[in-house]
Amino acid sequence: MIAVVKKSATPEQLDHFISWIEGRGYKTNVSKGDNETIVGIIGDTTQIDPFLLESMDIIERVQRVSEPFKKANRKFHPEDTVVDCGHGIKIGGGNFQVMAGPCSVEGDNLFRIARAVKAAGATMLRGGAYKPRTSPYSYQGMGERGLDLLMEAGGELDMPVVTEVMDPRDVQLFLDKGVDVMQIGARNAQNFPLLKEVGKTKTPVLLKRGMSGTIDELLMAAEYIMSEGNPNVILCERGIRTFETRTRNTFDVNAIPVVHHLSHLPIVGDPSHATGYTRYVRPAAYAATAAGADGLEIEVHDHPSEAWSDGAQALTPSQFADAMKRIALIREAITADLNDGETSGTTLGEGTTKVTKVGA
Repeated sequence: MIAVVKKSATPEQLDHFISWIEGRGYKTNVSKGDNETIVGIIGDTTQIDPFLLESMDIIERVQRVSEPFKKANRKFHPEDTVVDCGHGIKIGGGNFQVMAGPCSVEGDNLFRIARAVKAAGATMLRGGAYKPRTSPYSYQGMGERGLDLLMEAGGELDMPVVTEVMDPRDVQLFLDKGVDVMQIGARNAQNFPLLKEVGKTKTPVLLKRGMSGTIDELLMAAEYIMSEGNPNVILCERGIRTFETRTRNTFDVNAIPVVHHLSHLPIVGDPSHATGYTRYVRPAAYAATAAGADGLEIEVHDHPSEAWSDGAQALTPSQFADAMKRIALIREAITADLNDGETSGTTLGEGTTKVTKVGA
């Protein structure tokens, strides 16, 4: 249930209302936007009489929310969430960012790749120090040494680092190393102990959709994180497993506008894992951008044929640079203000770029 507070309400009246609600055993989530303040009431609200709330001086209207995800719901939080990833980089609310780098950290070649993707316009460095693999005999990542290399490269280039955490016991290590964004991979999208553990931090979390997960399941996974107190969640559409075998997964471009409709959280597209083949990565990236994604996560390797994991889906630095130029053009098209014929700034690679939000 949500209660929309009147503009005339004083802070003292709002505090009194929240105390009154919480005193009856409910949790609250307060969202203060530019135009209105909304109090989300979480719990078994069937016992609350909405007419009683609407009779109060400070309440404009009351609305029941049927979806089970509350904190991630746009009804609770109409304004887009903007997640601060550090190093001056923000995502969401018109801020578009590109995360790029190798699938897995292999050694000093990380620095060459990182410099190349930044030169092409990437604003965040991605790379795997811990790798979930289908086979126990496949390369599992460098572990802590890989984290050190990532943080060194990110520090050198002043780029936030995005890397996957797989075990609740490793969360503190990631915090100690100063990882900017902790990624939850598709295989752990419903690892509830892990979701709760990262939820106890304030570090931004990039949450990927499960391989066979529905959009509602993705949002409920985000709810696990947010219910523990961490509001800094970035969703990721990375393709889902279907009957189609020509690509690694089926890239659900529909999910991007659907998530924007249902949730205030930013969502990025991962065309690398979605398609699984270099030849398809760029078209899928363009599609995600055109669909209104708040960013992209793209795998780049300077010698894909020699990559220790997922080389078949990695772009070369030159391919990535070409893609970034075209992504900038697509961003310019979809953020254009057609009322006055002018476009907002969309240059990629110069820190955070604020653009006009298109659609709702």
